[in-house]
Amino acid sequence: MENLKTNAEITWCPGCGNFGIFTALRNAIPKLEAKGINRKDIVITAGIGCHAKIFDYLNLSGLYGLHGRNSSNAEGMKIANPDLKIITFSGDGNGLGEGLAHTIFAAKRNQDITMILHNNSVYALTTGQYSPLTEKGWKGPSTPGGSFETPFNAISLMLEVGATFIARTFAGEITHLTDVLIQAIEHKGFSFIEVLQPAVPYHSWNEYREKVEFLEKLPETYEEAMKTAKNKHRYTLGVFYKTQRPVYHEGLYGDHNPLTKRLSRNDRITKIKQILFG
Repeated sequence: MENLKTNAEITWCPGCGNFGIFTALRNAIPKLEAKGINRKDIVITAGIGCHAKIFDYLNLSGLYGLHGRNSSNAEGMKIANPDLKIITFSGDGNGLGEGLAHTIFAAKRNQDITMILHNNSVYALTTGQYSPLTEKGWKGPSTPGGSFETPFNAISLMLEVGATFIARTFAGEITHLTDVLIQAIEHKGFSFIEVLQPAVPYHSWNEYREKVEFLEKLPETYEEAMKTAKNKHRYTLGVFYKTQRPVYHEGLYGDHNPLTKRLSRNDRITKIKQILFG
């Protein structure tokens, strides 16, 4: 677990919920290795925000991208080398604000990647603007009179656009979070995990702990999952949906891997000449 940490100084606020996600992921990776997933094949991406600092702290390969572009970067990696296990990190603003279109299309295509949404319901790094998941009525620096917008329901949104594994967890439930991370990364298809995690300058741990509840069982159908997502409150934890359908890269080119099965330079030149000159 310790060799998954880098030497970078951790600059999250003391008590930040991101520490729970960091711990759970470091718990999950050795367990995934025991299941046959090689650590060198796990690649990460991140957007911009407090969530993205995890990229500096995890000793894994990957790409630290632009604001909201983590999902598109993850898609490119998976298409280039389908053998990789891609984990993309996002904040609620980064992934459902600036990066909303990228997130939706990655889910629509059922890209075989795992998206971990760090949901603290605020743009924390830029000091507290309201986000697409901020609760109605919340008072912050950009909404002193209280936010009057209705937030997205991230779970039902991901159901609607086509994600095939959808779950919600809490940074204060490390064992549950670790288990869901393993399930999501093993799943073949677009996995979406909303992780509730307080940004302590704006929300306390007790705000979450007092309201957290667990689903009694996995909904059996899409319709049941959507009803559950709509009827349960935003602090309900568990796997809301799990199904199988064709993944994007296999629909694009079957079992071909453009990295490991690419033609040699001479073969490419020969084929180009054949196309151009017959």
